Amino acid sequence: MDITSPQNPRIKHIVKLREDKRQRQKDGLILVEGFDELTLALGCGLVPQTLLTAPELASRDLGIPSADSEIVTVSRAVFEKMSYRDNPDGWLGIFPTPKTSLDDLSLSPSPLVIVAESIEKPGNLGAILRTADTAQVDALLICDPRVDLWNPNVIRASRGAVFAVPTVEMDSPTSLTWLRSRKMRVLAATPSANVNYTDVDLREPVAIAVGTEDKGLTDFWMEQADLKVLIPMQGRVNSLNVSIATALITYEAVRQRNIR
Repeated sequence: MDITSPQNPRIKHIVKLREDKRQRQKDGLILVEGFDELTLALGCGLVPQTLLTAPELASRDLGIPSADSEIVTVSRAVFEKMSYRDNPDGWLGIFPTPKTSLDDLSLSPSPLVIVAESIEKPGNLGAILRTADTAQVDALLICDPRVDLWNPNVIRASRGAVFAVPTVEMDSPTSLTWLRSRKMRVLAATPSANVNYTDVDLREPVAIAVGTEDKGLTDFWMEQADLKVLIPMQGRVNSLNVSIATALITYEAVRQRNIR
């Protein structure tokens, strides 16, 4: 056992990485907890700087992903101090922060992109990432972000999809310029639209733009949108959770594109 004291300086630093965005940015490091999330990160080619494991908690063997990775064993008490889960499975990795730019994106002949503007809740961003992965969208553009993409809770909520989806953070004007240069139409999801989301053609290159739950998309995207669609609401509330709305429209695009 390499570390048995929760007061070990390395453990305190890991806790700070978990809690403090500024520390993650300063060190250029992120935390990935959980066997499944780590497996996906490794499968996407990421190499951990350090892997920490608690033999008392780890029921599955992750193996040694790289000769360059440090393997550290810790006690159960130490791991539970580092963990941000209720029932940790004994695996946590420290990785260099992945970097993706617009130049890294490779688009299909008829690209499907999600634009997420100012999403503020880690759970919503994580769920959007899961949709983006399962629908195999070309890219997720996070505009004017209010939540850290590498917040451990985003990684957890995405189930590791954050490592599989080409994702770029930027401001809205840069995003729009890039989309226009690729001749992509912008679709805005808004309750104020008059057209049902199932009644528009989503087979051509399109970017689905979604905003915050309380205010929706800003005027910038509403004014630039080529299409405005709504999801019919039959209850008393006037909006859906942003991640659910994103999933519905994205999968409508997938459905249309799969029709033979």
